[in-house]
Amino acid sequence: MAQLVPAEGAILASVLEATYEIWHQGLSHPAYGRLYAAQLATPWGRGHLRRVALVEGAEVLASAKVWTFDATLDGTPIRVAGLGAVFTQPAHRRRGVARDLIERLLEGAAADGADLALLFSEIGPEYYARLGFEPIATTVKGLCVFQPDRYGAPATMVRGGDDRDLADIAGMEQTRAAGYRFHLNRDRDLVYFSIARQRLLAGLGPPGTRELHFFIAEEGASAAAYVVIAARGREWMLDSAGDRDPSGARVGAILQVLIARDPAEARPAISAWLPTGFLPPQVTVVGEQPSAELMMVRPLTAAGEPARGLCQDDLLFWRGDMF
Repeated sequence: MAQLVPAEGAILASVLEATYEIWHQGLSHPAYGRLYAAQLATPWGRGHLRRVALVEGAEVLASAKVWTFDATLDGTPIRVAGLGAVFTQPAHRRRGVARDLIERLLEGAAADGADLALLFSEIGPEYYARLGFEPIATTVKGLCVFQPDRYGAPATMVRGGDDRDLADIAGMEQTRAAGYRFHLNRDRDLVYFSIARQRLLAGLGPPGTRELHFFIAEEGASAAAYVVIAARGREWMLDSAGDRDPSGARVGAILQVLIARDPAEARPAISAWLPTGFLPPQVTVVGEQPSAELMMVRPLTAAGEPARGLCQDDLLFWRGDMF
């Protein structure tokens, strides 16, 4: 009979070898394993991330990652079980192995206090809909940042972000999140984890492939706004951003400063999962398209049942929150 076990040691090595081809993100085999190990070594990762496998004897049938998040739904604190990297070994496909794995994971998550299951599907909604998941359509917006005709950047104090800023960032997140029906409760450790994951991808990949831009606008001695950008050449994904100013004007100014650093370079193509109601005055939406990764949810308890169906306008969920 198949058993659900932690993916460690030889089992983890087998899982990493099998999944490398589709999820390596440009990393080498050793770097792919180091990426997962380094995430587990962060304060948030140690308590909230694990990899599991469904095995028969010494043979791996399927595997997945499981995240646990504190979140808020319709004003009520809930626990969220995030599922990702669901993979069935080729020799065991079309036997219901993945379904068995997911159902066992959700049963265990509910027993451990999870109220809602969340995943991101790259294969469309049909498969997970048969398992009780409902889609929430999200879009990726293309952004254009206004640059003044005069040469130079706005007079905004911008510096690189570091660990001393994380508590301020978490405070900004908490304030802005109050207006949304569903959001993760991003505390200091989760903010650190999200940034560290992008830093690891940039640092472990081939030189020049990726960069992470983490910048702060200061007010006094503390962070008043921030941006985290995952950059691949002149393509920038705004992973997350925050601003004490409800208008987001400081975020817009940071983007203007970053663009003005390299006036001879082509303007970057900027995209974002931009929360509804957050649009800095210096920024214009110039296009949008459906997200390649479809958000899907399944209630596990009554607390995880939305008061009404969720849509993108109800979410505060940045690209950097995706797992």
